[in-house]
Amino acid sequence: MKNLDARNKDPQKLVNATADKLGSMDELKAPEWSKFAKTGASKRRSPDSQNWWSVRAASILRRIYIDGPVGTSRLRVVYGSRKHRGTKREHFYKASGAVIRTILQQLETAGMIKKIDKPKKGRIITPKGQKFLDNLAKTV
Repeated sequence: MKNLDARNKDPQKLVNATADKLGSMDELKAPEWSKFAKTGASKRRSPDSQNWWSVRAASILRRIYIDGPVGTSRLRVVYGSRKHRGTKREHFYKASGAVIRTILQQLETAGMIKKIDKPKKGRIITPKGQKFLDNLAKTV
């Protein structure tokens, strides 16, 4: 029998299914400032999608599930990108820390992730969050 956890599924399908579920949760509502926020210094405009907050939250939850204890700084590198600077060379910029930090705090209040200090500092997925993702992976 094939292993049906969230690590072995198509990431795009899993993130979209997770975003639909997370979008209906009260703990993961987009703040008022998210309508005007860019996702990083390398972006020219804010996201066009109406549900970009829940998609980013689902992606961060999946990333924590896969990578183990991670913090805001490491997630900023994961979601960062190159900035087009006209005739100059492109340069890598990290993603917005406020967006990632706020999503991490919301996922913590929802009980999906928790902070740890040892053996490595960062956030890990809780059994509730792991069960949530594994159940979604079975349906996708």
